[in-house]
Amino acid sequence: MLRSLLLTIGITGSLLLTACSGDYRELARGANNEIVVVMDSTKWDSETAQAIEATFGKYVMTLPNPEPFYDLVFVNIRNNDHLERVKKNKNLIFAAPLDEDSNAGRIIRGLLDEQVESRVREGESFAFPFEDQWYRDQWAMILTSTSDSLLADKIKNTDQALVNSLLERELDRWEYFVYEKKEQVQYSDSLWDENGFRVRIQHDYIKNIDTTNFISYHRYLPNNDRWMWIWWQDDVNDIQFLDNDWINATRDSLLEKYIRGSRDSSYLATEYRRPVNTKSFQKGRLLTYETLGTWQMINDAMGGPFVNFTYYDPDTKRLFMVEYAQFAPSVRKKLRFVRQFRAMGRTFESDSTWNTNPAI
Repeated sequence: MLRSLLLTIGITGSLLLTACSGDYRELARGANNEIVVVMDSTKWDSETAQAIEATFGKYVMTLPNPEPFYDLVFVNIRNNDHLERVKKNKNLIFAAPLDEDSNAGRIIRGLLDEQVESRVREGESFAFPFEDQWYRDQWAMILTSTSDSLLADKIKNTDQALVNSLLERELDRWEYFVYEKKEQVQYSDSLWDENGFRVRIQHDYIKNIDTTNFISYHRYLPNNDRWMWIWWQDDVNDIQFLDNDWINATRDSLLEKYIRGSRDSSYLATEYRRPVNTKSFQKGRLLTYETLGTWQMINDAMGGPFVNFTYYDPDTKRLFMVEYAQFAPSVRKKLRFVRQFRAMGRTFESDSTWNTNPAI
């Protein structure tokens, strides 16, 4: 699919390696939430640029203070040396109509072979993600079509799929970041042995509450307080009741019971005056609901973001909730922590052989 651009792009056989064992290339640079967009500077107000901003730069509203999904940095390539520096970035988008007379257009034509160019001209394809092309831990995407307006329409019509292409890579990065130093394997092993499920626990979370079917862990820092909890229910044979309303009502009931404030009358609850969004997906055999939103402290002036996972295991007929939350009023930007929670919650596993009613 990709071919060399000779002197302009300089792809060699050694640079086609993926990030795997034995790949000793330099790591790509830049923040997880930053995308460098390579476009001709005369096109930064084009329909394509606006579509990229609306797709990758849209605001996340399920936070105390909305933040852009990704921070976009538009770059106009001036020469080969500049291109070599830009190629070091962690997240890259190359965007231009296929026949555009610009450095961005020439780079794109050099990266796509004739067969792929033909598919673009026939309207069959327009987005081409590729990973670890020049540096380790790198995500890049080519966006191209036969005209500016047509490319913009294609971007807008597939916005979620385009964002998910990078989000999946970003969550993998956060999972590595969270657990690279150390993790509480004794906690996850205990959950597996005693309860038939597990989730990876970060190195400085401490067990707080432990009841028959509810366990919580706390990671207290003076300026960035975080916690998580797990709830489960056995013998759930019918899940027709399982929807957004049930998830939030159940969460609120558990929060009021277990996640209390310093006052006797204070407890956590969902902040419904702000967006609360739930999406479902399949994680292996597990039916999964992910809920994002903010919480408030009833009878106290506190709040912050939360991420909730509701898992159903059809093999064992068991229902689980895993929730993460944060209180950090002095930390204005919280999206990076929410992304860490989303990565952590995805490490959940359920033992398919677990028998809640073993024979005596």
